[in-house]
Amino acid sequence: MEDFGEDLNANQHCRATGDATLDKAIYQWIAWDKNPRTRAQIEALLGDGNLEELRRRLCARMAFGTAGLRSAVGAGFALINDLTIIQSTQGMYKYLDKCFPDVGTRGIVIGYDTRGQEASGCSSQRLAKLTAAVMLCKDVPVYLFSTYVPTPFVPYAVKKLRAAAGVMITASHNPKEDNGYKVYWENGAQICAPHDKEVVRCIEDSLEPWAESWNENLSDSSPLRKDPLEDISRCYMGELASLCFHRELNCRTPLKFVHSAFHGVGHNYVQMAFREFGFSPPIPVPEQMLPDPEFPTVSCPNPEEGESVLDLSFRLAEDEGARIVLATDPDADRLAVAEICDNSRWRVFTGNELAALLGWWMLLNWKDQHPEAADTEKMYMLATTVSSKVLQTFARIEGFHFEETLPGFKWIGNKIHELEKKGKVVLFAFEESIGFMCGSMVPDKDGVSAAVVVAEMVSYLNDRNLTLIQQLENIYEIYGPHISRTSYVICHDSPTIKRIFSGLRNWGGKEGYPDSCGGYKITHVRDVTTGYDSSQPNHKCVSATAMCVCSYVCMCTSYFLFSLLQVLPVMKSSQMVTFTFQNGLVATLRTSGTEPKIKYYAEICAPPGSRDVSSLKEELLKVTGALVEEFLEPDKNNLVRRSV
Repeated sequence: MEDFGEDLNANQHCRATGDATLDKAIYQWIAWDKNPRTRAQIEALLGDGNLEELRRRLCARMAFGTAGLRSAVGAGFALINDLTIIQSTQGMYKYLDKCFPDVGTRGIVIGYDTRGQEASGCSSQRLAKLTAAVMLCKDVPVYLFSTYVPTPFVPYAVKKLRAAAGVMITASHNPKEDNGYKVYWENGAQICAPHDKEVVRCIEDSLEPWAESWNENLSDSSPLRKDPLEDISRCYMGELASLCFHRELNCRTPLKFVHSAFHGVGHNYVQMAFREFGFSPPIPVPEQMLPDPEFPTVSCPNPEEGESVLDLSFRLAEDEGARIVLATDPDADRLAVAEICDNSRWRVFTGNELAALLGWWMLLNWKDQHPEAADTEKMYMLATTVSSKVLQTFARIEGFHFEETLPGFKWIGNKIHELEKKGKVVLFAFEESIGFMCGSMVPDKDGVSAAVVVAEMVSYLNDRNLTLIQQLENIYEIYGPHISRTSYVICHDSPTIKRIFSGLRNWGGKEGYPDSCGGYKITHVRDVTTGYDSSQPNHKCVSATAMCVCSYVCMCTSYFLFSLLQVLPVMKSSQMVTFTFQNGLVATLRTSGTEPKIKYYAEICAPPGSRDVSSLKEELLKVTGALVEEFLEPDKNNLVRRSV
């Protein structure tokens, strides 16, 4: 490889390190980066002789993971910054130009959240303008929102405007140090294979910035730039009204709702959605109402963490006499819900519990409007494979269709597109990490629409003297209890993660998986990473859409085990192993696509009318505890266990 040492010295910005690969990366960075703050970070590291940190930042690139890029903000090819966003967009342009001869007329949609990085000068708005500049300098029309928007507005706008693609600059609920680049295809779904791999190839072929790519002023001066904010907001709220079934009841409900925007984008849009449904606006948590990229009132800007981050919401709700708390994450695509109990304690619903309630609600109103069985037979609900199988139970009893996908809404969004092309209707979809899609106006999770749909469901139930907690119990009485638990351990060490999952595939030093955990027998294993499924004659990994086996299998000779024989894609780039136990419990270990976490999910189901729910919960706790202690904690020196 060519030695750039002389060039580095001549540049007077840096000196050669003696490592040719690193020298080249440093030279390229200094030559290409026009942001003085991030360029200064590399110069300072070089001046301090911090070669290890320079290698970490410069000698690797971000992986194109969950529908795009997500990383800490800072200087280096491995982080989010002006240069890596420009490189990524140049690759996007090259790939779109190959796929769409009419990209020059269709254009792309660009949105952004309210994240900002003072040290690097790389706010979400600036990164969005640079994204626009790359496209505009190639004469591609750009629909760039003039202010921050919820993430769901981008896929909605892609479909509404018939754009070729969309980009959202956001890191969702990640820590304040992070940002991301989320990509949507023409169908409004997050991109997945093969598009993601092809975009990566095009990025690698387009690393040197084009001269005009740095001209962020193009987004203000180019006639090819349009602001879709007003039209998309109006159309979105208009279509959202199709999910409103009881406007008169909403107008007269005595209930109050508290909403936290978690220092993100959600406040204005949730207020508009409530007005569209006839509600009085929800009461905002004042300390968290306005955007603040520092997230000063929460240890983690993720409402999925539950009580530990909802304290301000609870206090306000108690002061105002509100029974329900709604919390959207910073980019407003996820929703947390809590209800105060009779004992004045707050119950924070899990994503799986909310899905049971929302699935029931959407089905109830669908049947009111579509009394013919033929209509229900063409209707679908979807969930990811690590989520509760409660929708599958609904489908089996009520006569509609259920399908599961790999984890992540990119798989759900693309499945929706596939089903709609066949004339099917997708009424509801969810992932357990509080991501919900009510209706299919947005083929992605949407916290804004979910918030107002939950409010109407609460209003309806209150009119019948029912709470959410009571209705959840009613659902379990009719369809059987679906008891689940989800948590995670934090692991920043990639070799440790590889060692853990390699150990599961070579249990006890031999090739093969564990046959028990916590004293409970494992009957079969599905490994999506390798494509292995011990339950299938050919051992090919399939979508098992009914793993909620009767938990009393040991006490009765027959039980339900239905599998939709649809081959799941192999995910070599991530880790995911599912264990089915003899008692009917199903548990999955997987790595997160956006955070340094190993997540674990478990669910156990029982027949309708089952009374001994406490024993199910006890078994669930035993198995999930054993999963961590036996499968993960041999490497506990590199793990941080979540306190649940």
